[in-house]
Amino acid sequence: MLVLRTVDELRRWSRAARSAAGNIIGLVPTMGALHAGHTSLIRAARAACTHVAVSLFVNPTQFGPNEDFSRYPRSFESDCTLAAAEGADVLFAPSVEELYPNGPDSTFIEVPALSQRLDGQSRPGHFRGVATVVAKLLLAAEPDRAYFGQKDAAQVAVIRRLVADLRLATEVVVCPIVRDPDGLALSSRNAYLTPSQRAQALTLSRAVRHVESLVAQGERRASAILVAAHEFFRAEPAIRVDYIELVDWSTLEPVATAAPGTLFAVAARVGSTRLIDNTIIT
Repeated sequence: MLVLRTVDELRRWSRAARSAAGNIIGLVPTMGALHAGHTSLIRAARAACTHVAVSLFVNPTQFGPNEDFSRYPRSFESDCTLAAAEGADVLFAPSVEELYPNGPDSTFIEVPALSQRLDGQSRPGHFRGVATVVAKLLLAAEPDRAYFGQKDAAQVAVIRRLVADLRLATEVVVCPIVRDPDGLALSSRNAYLTPSQRAQALTLSRAVRHVESLVAQGERRASAILVAAHEFFRAEPAIRVDYIELVDWSTLEPVATAAPGTLFAVAARVGSTRLIDNTIIT
């Protein structure tokens, strides 16, 4: 597996890999601290693409001033080992200066229609940082397909919109949430949780499962679904709810009725750790 540090190196690799007819380039953008959720993305890319690049970049522009950028888990060596074991051809690990040569505020991309919804409302500037870094990675790697996890469903909506609006020649592929046996959605931030906090964090996945059960039983009213979800968190007063919403996945706007493709999403803080979970109504 090659480890590349510059945009020029990545672009040269991608164009050389595509030089043979029929070759397909897959990109898996990550912030490192790789876990089974990330490996599921790499495996999906490996199964569908002839060449796979994994990016590893803790993006400072999507963290707020009081968030965990400085302590975000970093495990470069083990990430390299894991990516190579899953069949990645390239690990792209640029510096902040490489991706933001004139500073993070010099040029940015924003999707205004979505930027104030869900995570964007409670984390001002977050989606602008996500949109900017993903656009930079797509322009650098020029992939045919880019792989993202459903756990970051609101982020996926932003990325889909920017790809469509900018007419980028990349297919956005969304892979299912990967969970631990107890139901907790995998996240690099789970490492912050103490044993007691982890037990509390299971409230998120229980609420998701309950919503799925309600819909399977025929409940479609958003008001009833949201009331039922909030009840789970009233039993855990130590958890601070950020949002619990039922929205159209493409616009992130609230809906009155749960329909196929509707996104139920929840975000909450357990201790100082912010966690998210969701389900797509089927």
